[in-house]
Amino acid sequence: MKMLRVLLLPVSLLYGVIIYVRNLLFDKNILKSSAFNIPVISVGNLSMGGTGKTPQMEYLIRLLQGKYKIATLSRGYGRKSKGFLLASESSTAKEIGDEPKQLKQKFTNIEVAVDENRTSGIQTLLKQFPSTKAILLDDAFQHRKVKAGLSILLTDYTQPYFDDWVVPSGTLREFKGGAKRADIIIVSKCPENISSAEKEKIRLALKPTKHQIVLFSYIGYGNCTRLFEQSENICSPEDLINLNCEVLLLTGIANPSPLKNFIATLTSEIHLLTYSDHHAYTAKDIETIKMRFKEISNENKVLITTEKDATRLSPFKKELAALPIYTIGIETQFNKEDKQQLNALILNYVKKN
Repeated sequence: MKMLRVLLLPVSLLYGVIIYVRNLLFDKNILKSSAFNIPVISVGNLSMGGTGKTPQMEYLIRLLQGKYKIATLSRGYGRKSKGFLLASESSTAKEIGDEPKQLKQKFTNIEVAVDENRTSGIQTLLKQFPSTKAILLDDAFQHRKVKAGLSILLTDYTQPYFDDWVVPSGTLREFKGGAKRADIIIVSKCPENISSAEKEKIRLALKPTKHQIVLFSYIGYGNCTRLFEQSENICSPEDLINLNCEVLLLTGIANPSPLKNFIATLTSEIHLLTYSDHHAYTAKDIETIKMRFKEISNENKVLITTEKDATRLSPFKKELAALPIYTIGIETQFNKEDKQQLNALILNYVKKN
């Protein structure tokens, strides 16, 4: 694997240079970016995925939704449709993508839209909902055609961008110098008890500019909810999993390790069934899931999956309704100091603009 990465370095260098030139053209205003007269907050990363953008989007929604009329906009990765679409509670993951579907399910009182052309998408949102006070852009750090007023860049604690390289030899979408465009850098998925010394070590490795704020977040796990019975059977993971319970953990996300490690603190009896990020489940996959669950001999067993996976499993309600499938809530959390700093930055930006 290491040798393959070395062999791919020339391809990575060529790709990185192409993206660097593109960014330079935007920086020099040769390629134009559109700015808007309302607050636009971008959440993105340098890597191909797995940094926790959706939980971070949810954090911002919770912070702003009670104070301002907000909307979210993404391209809707993996959807089978094109152009602008406004999500409704009946929209499917195939129509709008799994992450927008998840946001709409959890936050029914905000507007959730998808459009591969973010400029056009913002214009359409403002035309349809002129009272919108702020727009959150999901996965838009490389989308230079829109000039966000505030840019949040996420990097995974376990694979920070300063230890990575451009695809295909690494996972970065551009050279790590692109991080200088961010206003806020959040190191995500940290240990909850990360020390001040380790934070400082990471800050030095990130080499933030004078205007950049570096913060640290960790994953918090919420309640488990019975899939297909969302108004019932809500319990804590600890209550769901007892010492005699076995778990089939089903994931189709970029990095399932943190969730696996969390479940491992509750039970040693874990069976893994993993698919690629944004995997579109098929009837054959459903049969595999049912078979793997049946193979667990312990009658005291549950199937746990993520909220994002649940949006792609929902079309198979008839086939899966008999299984004890639970989704687990995943949230971005900060220590008190970082939370206060981030909240103040976001709220002051929106208020001023």
